[in-house]
Amino acid sequence: MKKVFIGGSRSISRLDAEVTRRIDRMVERELLILVGDASGADKAVQAYLSERQYPNVIVFFTGGECRNNVAEWPVTSAPPPHHTRDFRFFTAKDSVMAREADVSLMLWDGQSCGTMVNVARMVAAGKLVVVYVSARKDFSTVRSRSDLEALLSQCTPNVRRRIDRYTLEYAGEVA
Repeated sequence: MKKVFIGGSRSISRLDAEVTRRIDRMVERELLILVGDASGADKAVQAYLSERQYPNVIVFFTGGECRNNVAEWPVTSAPPPHHTRDFRFFTAKDSVMAREADVSLMLWDGQSCGTMVNVARMVAAGKLVVVYVSARKDFSTVRSRSDLEALLSQCTPNVRRRIDRYTLEYAGEVA
C-alpha cells in the first residue's frame, strides 16, 4: 500500500476545498496516510479524515504522549533526540514520516520553516512532494532542489533567511 505523508503549517487550521479534493482521491485509492499530532494542519487533516471515517491512518508523535489523535487511529512514537521540547524534539516524528512515506502533500502558509524542512527531506530522498501554498490557493509539484528553489524564490527575504537557516541546521537530514 502506498504511503502518503500529509503535513503542514500550524497556522493552517482549516482545509480548502482544493485540499479536501486531493485527500478524497487518496481515500478513494485507499492509500495509507501518515499524519502528525500537532495542532494546525495535522489536526485539520485528522478531523477531515475522521469525518470521512477513513481507517487507513497512522498518527505519528514524538516521545511519550500523542497530543492529537481525533479518531483514535494507530500511533507510532518517534524517539526524541533529547528531552527539551523544542523544534528538533517535535520534528523527530516528521523525519520518521518522511523516511516511511512514498510521496507527500504539504500544506504551507508561505512562512513555516518546519514545513519546508519536510519538503527538503522528501526531495533529498528522491520522493515527490506536492505543496499547497495556502496564501495563493495553488499547488506546486516539487521533485528536485531546483523545484524547491523556485518555490522558495517567492518568499520574502526575511522568511527565506529563516527557512535557509533551518534547512542548513538540518543539512544532515535533508542533504
